[in-house]
Amino acid sequence: MNIKIRKATEGDAPLLAESMLESSRSGKKKGIFDVIFETSDKKELLALLEKLSVTETKSYCHFSNFLVASVNGEDAGFLCGYEPRIATHEIFAKAMQELGFDGTYQDRLSSYLLVEPEFDKKTFLLDFMAVKDEYHEFSVLKELVQKSLLTARLKGYRIVQTMVEIGSVEMMMVYKKLGFSVIDERRDKHYEAEYGRAGIVRLQIQL
Repeated sequence: MNIKIRKATEGDAPLLAESMLESSRSGKKKGIFDVIFETSDKKELLALLEKLSVTETKSYCHFSNFLVASVNGEDAGFLCGYEPRIATHEIFAKAMQELGFDGTYQDRLSSYLLVEPEFDKKTFLLDFMAVKDEYHEFSVLKELVQKSLLTARLKGYRIVQTMVEIGSVEMMMVYKKLGFSVIDERRDKHYEAEYGRAGIVRLQIQL
């Protein structure tokens, strides 16, 4: 298997939208973007996420934060890596304004905020890991994560973290196999009622 990793471009926006939606739902019918945009219509969500990935404001969903893995020349996997100290909630709100959404979406995220971990300025964060079904092999995920860890190291970070929903067994196994370990978890009944999962686990690896 010939795997190559490259930085995402603006032209990858449709594929990145799919990876964000798939990852956020994580096998469920409803994810955080369903709540943010107040719709579960897949076509509508993909169109909005595609626009979000190319806004002038570089939120954590911006294409510039993504890596793309190709297998024998075909795009197969995607992973977002960003700096929480730069891609803040305020930056995301500004990107949302570009799409015509005001700050009321934040009220709808109340249950998510109850379990969202707090990240310090010394942390690099991984999110939206997704691999197409036909390429769902550990080797693809491994290459994406290793390249992201190198990026973090070159930016001066020594701590890389990620979030996985409680119950996302496969994703948890992947990160643990790559050297990440659980550092904490947050559970809340309101989150579980809305998203169908008990809460969020935070994993970490030191470089």
